[in-house]
Amino acid sequence: MGREPSTFRALGLPVRAARRATDSFRPDAMPASVRRNYSRELPGTALFAVGRAAFDGAILGIVVRIAFDGVVRADLLNYAVALIAAAPAFANIINFIWARAVQGRHKIRFIVGVQSVLLGLVLLLAFVPRSPVGLAMLCAIVIGIWVCWSGFVAIRTTIWRANYPRAIRARIAGKFSTVQTLILSTFGLTLGTLMGDRLGLIDPRLSLERLGLDPIGVFRAYVVVCVVCGAAGVAVLSTLRVRRHKRMLRDERESTAERTGPTLNPLGVVRLLLEDRRFGAYQVNQFLMGIGNLMVMPLIPIILRDRFGVGYFEGILLASTLPMAMIPFMIPAWARLLDRVHVVRFRSVHSWVFVALIVLLFLATELHIKWLLYVAAVLKGIGMSGGMLAWQLGHHDFAPRQRASEYMGVHVTLTGVRGLIGPAAAVALYNRLDALDDSFGPYVLLLCLALVLAGAIGFVMMTRRLDLTPADAKIPADSTTRGPAVVSKGEL
Repeated sequence: MGREPSTFRALGLPVRAARRATDSFRPDAMPASVRRNYSRELPGTALFAVGRAAFDGAILGIVVRIAFDGVVRADLLNYAVALIAAAPAFANIINFIWARAVQGRHKIRFIVGVQSVLLGLVLLLAFVPRSPVGLAMLCAIVIGIWVCWSGFVAIRTTIWRANYPRAIRARIAGKFSTVQTLILSTFGLTLGTLMGDRLGLIDPRLSLERLGLDPIGVFRAYVVVCVVCGAAGVAVLSTLRVRRHKRMLRDERESTAERTGPTLNPLGVVRLLLEDRRFGAYQVNQFLMGIGNLMVMPLIPIILRDRFGVGYFEGILLASTLPMAMIPFMIPAWARLLDRVHVVRFRSVHSWVFVALIVLLFLATELHIKWLLYVAAVLKGIGMSGGMLAWQLGHHDFAPRQRASEYMGVHVTLTGVRGLIGPAAAVALYNRLDALDDSFGPYVLLLCLALVLAGAIGFVMMTRRLDLTPADAKIPADSTTRGPAVVSKGEL
């Protein structure tokens, strides 16, 4: 009898931990100065994330690789998968145009317009035919979607910098990312279950054949549902305010007049990297690590289908759902680290997760050990969770406040260059090696490993040589911090 209370307490630990985690998302857990915007951005982000689930690159890669198998030549299909994997990064190559376009303009109105166009393009995915022409249409639509997404992300980071102090910015961004990834993993698993006809295993009456459906029909309906929910999210996000908006717009216009703002000239990218040597060194190592990771992305669906023969359910599970499911568990830890240290020191720790991921993926493929794919998928999620935060917020540790859009523009434009080169090069090498011998293709992963390893070592060396004081470091805020004075409507 004496042990019962302690037993009950032990059984209640997971419940209490889950409750604490849930309570941490409540607006009253945030500093008073950010609660209004946070309370609106959280549900808006959740709804818009449903729209985002319709064009997740990992899911689309699996769907395209299986659905168009036999419709077009295998090598061309691999290039289509590479384009889909590259599109999120490739679209960023024009980010300096977004940075220039939004300079001095009303941030909320602009971002709502971008989101609306994005959802319109997503809806077109539901009407793409299963044919060679349809595959070309799908690739073009996906590029357009990610061009809009790059603009959305660039503007959103500027809004976050204005609305959330640095000491809690990573934590708040982590909350939004956690909600987004939970929704992406849930909807991805649902799509994989339906397209893979898993409900038919539970009850034959629920099989696609009995319901008169096919996997592509399921995907079309899924896209429509996602777009409707995403539109509701845009409506909620349109009610956000930007703190000290008028001052921000005035500073941006003055920056443009002095020719220190974002530029449409790509040489401006080089100029900024030479002007800020710390940021330049950071981007060199980021380029090495990033291009190695981007080369891996199209290889995953190709290897899963060619080497392991996976279907819709297991392919989506390994490529998207399982990695996404890991992100909510890891984001709090990564966010605490990023809140405490400079992004370079953060990357010097975080990069090694991707090194381990590529090693495991190569071993799984070469030794044909399927369970290693699941371990690699878990590592992918751990790496993605830290990467999401560092990618969105890292440039703020270098940028003066009035030049945040400019630094973000350079950052994502270089991501676009990586996207232009990496996935296409990886698939070209894979196709060439596979043509020589069908066991040679996966050796492309060794090149990916070398690039990521070089970037990881570079970040470690930077931590030992450079001053790593964030550009906008402030006293940490907590739930009792009042923050700056409340902004009136007249200042917005």
